[in-house]
Amino acid sequence: MFTVNHQTNRINPVKIKTFSELGFTERKHLQEWLAHQPDALGEELLIIQKEFDGFDDTRERLDLLALDKDGNLVIIENKLDDSGRDVVWQALKYASYCASLTKAQIVEIYQQYLHRFFSHISPTIEAGEPLAQAGQPIDAATRICEFLDAPDLDEVKLNLGNSQRIMLVAANFRKEVTSTALWLLGQGISIQCFKVTPYALGEQLLINIDQIIPTPEAQELMIGINAKEAEEKTTEVVVKNRHTVRREYWEKALAAFQKSQCNLYDNISPSKDHWLSAGSGLSGCPYNLIFNKTELRVELWISRSATEENKFLFDFLLGLKAEIETYFGDALEWMRLDEKKSCRIQYSCAADGFNKDTWKESVAWHLEHMRRLEQALKKPLQKAAEALKSSIHSNADSL
Repeated sequence: MFTVNHQTNRINPVKIKTFSELGFTERKHLQEWLAHQPDALGEELLIIQKEFDGFDDTRERLDLLALDKDGNLVIIENKLDDSGRDVVWQALKYASYCASLTKAQIVEIYQQYLHRFFSHISPTIEAGEPLAQAGQPIDAATRICEFLDAPDLDEVKLNLGNSQRIMLVAANFRKEVTSTALWLLGQGISIQCFKVTPYALGEQLLINIDQIIPTPEAQELMIGINAKEAEEKTTEVVVKNRHTVRREYWEKALAAFQKSQCNLYDNISPSKDHWLSAGSGLSGCPYNLIFNKTELRVELWISRSATEENKFLFDFLLGLKAEIETYFGDALEWMRLDEKKSCRIQYSCAADGFNKDTWKESVAWHLEHMRRLEQALKKPLQKAAEALKSSIHSNADSL
């Protein structure tokens, strides 16, 4: 790593440091950095436990245990200046111990982690958002569902087959470690090595994290997901049945919409998904009907490609909150979601969604509240779109 001197048109090396000379430790520093910023390892991960020691007949403990976006368990082992000779063997043991963890056990492991480190968390916190104090303990199952973008736990697949992944993090890797890691990759074992290098730039400390195994060009060597047969078959049956139920519900709902004065869904087809989208007239901002096992919801999803545009539109509409809610006839949920790209304005109610005896009332609820939401937001959304267009032009003119 180098700094650039514009005056002399020269580059100067930044001084490489070691963790030991900086006084950093594996447990108090490297582990904590990754626990609170797991995407530093190149992808979105959900940390579900640290210093996990829940293995039968052994006192061993792994540094960090996480879930990836496919529901695979990720074993993260951290070393400081040297990977050591036995880190691969140690990580493989942990992966083998974790291979037998069921969905229920994984949820319980995460719940223990939340109780231990985040005792007062809002249960409605969005996946990817910081765990912030809000007065109530968060439910682990809810958090996992949000992270995996699943409507509820019954549809979540966790830790299928031999899908466990290993991540090794160290400042330096011995040849026997890298050689073994490359061989394991060739055998279909998902293992990654990340080199962490600290740099000193004056009083500032910089940390660079590079994935050295496999290289980005060799990502196809990573292990695929193999099913844990019993759990996968059960989940597949649940998902298939739910797809059928949802399509049937949407058919009834769309039939009711087509007979109503709400024209949003006139050209929309039934879906197997738990949502049904329709255009609002503003690109990237659809109206969504949500049909879950325990909840019905209507929402405006502000999800344009640029984060700053989404926040601009949301803030503009929030400025008209009193007018919008008066027209709607009730208080809405205003979800800016600062740590996410999109925003939502929504209204929901509890429901026995998969009970067909309640569908007449559910369809009527969806129809009435989507009609009210569209009418309440129609003019404000047009004003927001015009304000956004003016803002974009103003910014372009100032460049």
